[in-house]
Amino acid sequence: MRIATWNVNSIRARLPNIMDWISTQKPDILLMQEIKCETSSFPFLEFKSSGYEVRAVGQKSYNGVAIASLHPIEDVTEALPHSSNDEPARYIEAVIKGIRIASIYLPNGNPVSTDKFTYKLDWMARLKQRAIKLLQEESPVILGGDYNVIPKEMDAHDPAAWENGALFLPQIRAAFQEILNLGYTEAFRAMNPHKLEAYSFWDYQAGAWQRDNGIRIDHFLLSPESIDRSTSCHIDRSPRGKEKASDHVPVIIDLDL
Repeated sequence: MRIATWNVNSIRARLPNIMDWISTQKPDILLMQEIKCETSSFPFLEFKSSGYEVRAVGQKSYNGVAIASLHPIEDVTEALPHSSNDEPARYIEAVIKGIRIASIYLPNGNPVSTDKFTYKLDWMARLKQRAIKLLQEESPVILGGDYNVIPKEMDAHDPAAWENGALFLPQIRAAFQEILNLGYTEAFRAMNPHKLEAYSFWDYQAGAWQRDNGIRIDHFLLSPESIDRSTSCHIDRSPRGKEKASDHVPVIIDLDL
């Protein structure tokens, strides 16, 4: 089984690129973030024509997450537990082929001097509690998405440029590590422990893509039951070079079920 996560940065703006990528890579499951449309406006028909069932949680212009699958989607949860009624659309979870899988768009948290940073820390604490609950089920769990976390210096082209931001501050990296310490494995780094220049995001500004000035902030966190079945994890840089590209690229994991 092939599972991908991709912050598409507007499903409508990137739809041709996404459908082209799906046709060549043929993931069984695609987790998407920042769909930036209301749920009713998601292009369900286009995905259906390619064989995908989709569950989405959207809002106008911002945020939004979705799960597209070639297999039946069951037991859907459309928000992180303990969310308020006006919580932005950042979390969707479902069961597919016996795997509990979530698409996550973790808050950015900048500027750090505002309540956006506090909100990010609170959101990560709630995600940790959900991660604990899912581990207790002792079944395969995959938490994939845009975490807006640079785990280590090796995950940034220029770590110093990020050291005072909410993607790389020690508090954020520590909160991310706390989730890993529960028993989850960050798949890409576990399978590519020494790989450098392995980025999943390049800003649109200052020629970041052309200079390969990127960061790795899109991750798969796997429970023990999932990491035991995983065979590879890689980043597909190719979509970033296309016209009207998202500033993120897909991260792909393969499982032997």
